[in-house]
Amino acid sequence: MIHNESTKTVIDRNNFTITFTRTFAASREQVFDAWTQPKHIEHWWDPSGVPLSECVVDLRPGGAFKFTNRDSAHSPPFAGVYKVIKRPSELLFEALGSVGTVRLETSAAVTQMTVSIRCASEEHLGQFLKLGVDVGTARTLDNLVGYVSSYEAPSQSGESSQQPDAPV
Repeated sequence: MIHNESTKTVIDRNNFTITFTRTFAASREQVFDAWTQPKHIEHWWDPSGVPLSECVVDLRPGGAFKFTNRDSAHSPPFAGVYKVIKRPSELLFEALGSVGTVRLETSAAVTQMTVSIRCASEEHLGQFLKLGVDVGTARTLDNLVGYVSSYEAPSQSGESSQQPDAPV
């Protein structure tokens, strides 16, 4: 089930932060895996909905990641380093001179996701907003909701999950 709401975005100019919140009808484990496994990330990361041309993840503190959109001429790769990994509740990473945090909490039968991007300064935040990071990230997170709802989690008996078909 997809929640019909869109991603809520809050820009805090005093703390140089953009915060996004979203609710999923999925487990924290599903959402965390979608954030950390290339086989999932490549399908939802690009705001346009086009699969990535490259997705590399070294999921460990100090490990690097790099996501490259197919239209990389207009958007440079998103690359950074993981600082904290607490499955299934938290990711903290540095990228593009900012600090990103993904927090996942369970409430009732849904997962609440909060993503924050903390910029280094007011000027840095202004550059992100001029580039449309707020709008693009909101679209990306909307893609994530659609993607996570399109596949089933593995059953508790260990059966494999049904994954969406990879694009041709």
